[in-house]
Amino acid sequence: MANLYDILAACFPDDRASPVIELPHGRVHSYGDLEAACARLAHGLEAAGARPGDRVMVQVEKTPEAVFLYLACLRAGLVYLPLNSGYRESEVEYFLADAEPRVVVSDPASPLAGLPALAESGARWFSLDQHGKGSLMDWAATRPAAFDAMPREDDDLAAILYTSGTTGKPKGAMMSHRNLSSNALALHRIWGFRPDDRLLHALPIFHTHGLFVAINTTLLNGTAMIFLPRFDAGEVIRLLPRATVMMGVPTFYVRLLAATGFDRALCRHMRLFISGSAPLSGETFDGFRARTAPTPDAYRERAAQIAEFGYSPQPVAPGPR
Repeated sequence: MANLYDILAACFPDDRASPVIELPHGRVHSYGDLEAACARLAHGLEAAGARPGDRVMVQVEKTPEAVFLYLACLRAGLVYLPLNSGYRESEVEYFLADAEPRVVVSDPASPLAGLPALAESGARWFSLDQHGKGSLMDWAATRPAAFDAMPREDDDLAAILYTSGTTGKPKGAMMSHRNLSSNALALHRIWGFRPDDRLLHALPIFHTHGLFVAINTTLLNGTAMIFLPRFDAGEVIRLLPRATVMMGVPTFYVRLLAATGFDRALCRHMRLFISGSAPLSGETFDGFRARTAPTPDAYRERAAQIAEFGYSPQPVAPGPR
């Protein structure tokens, strides 16, 4: 079983009515919704001419439907290529020429939507807006809700992410199904995910941390994520009592420390804070630890978890990892 979608789907809960994406103000998507939506999208991408190995370039806002599109690409054996939603016309034109996608999906407000080079490329274009609506979802709406995942080899491409291009033109970093599955499986084990974990997801989903790390590990756990469209300190503070795990960048933790109401009591249900994508300063770490330090019993429990996975329990410091 090499297709990453199959690896993830094998961990979905038996009760497909279980939630997978919970939006901040009540709307919930179940694992059954996810399976049906990404099956319809996979059929739709095939009907648009995409074949295994073809690239699907995506520049959209963060929505559950964008997650379903990512999974549909995996399921259909396509190569998912997300772009930062802030890229401008000259940048997306370069990516379009370099990647040669078969299908392009973008927000109607994206530079890709009206780019002359898009029409010249021969790629099929679909829209997907910030509300999860658009021609892509209309195109897929009446298609079958079942789709057998395309067989993939370990080294077949699953995704391409472009580098920042700080020393030259951006390069497309190619990631295979094995790259992504082995990373997710290792992190799921090392971080000790539990059956009752719920992730607070406030990261963007056009790069590794928010897309592959956060989403893949949650799906491997068969549990839910609280899905914020973007980081907002007030919303994070409101929703933290519903979560047990949060992944973020250092800036998130700096902003939380500056926010009123962020304290130990608020974090009493939190099992794990993870910081990535950039260096976390010692000052921020120490400040976060001082503000959220758990009780001695929780400290000993964390030490036992680390020891269980083969790591030294000293030093054990609560706060972002």
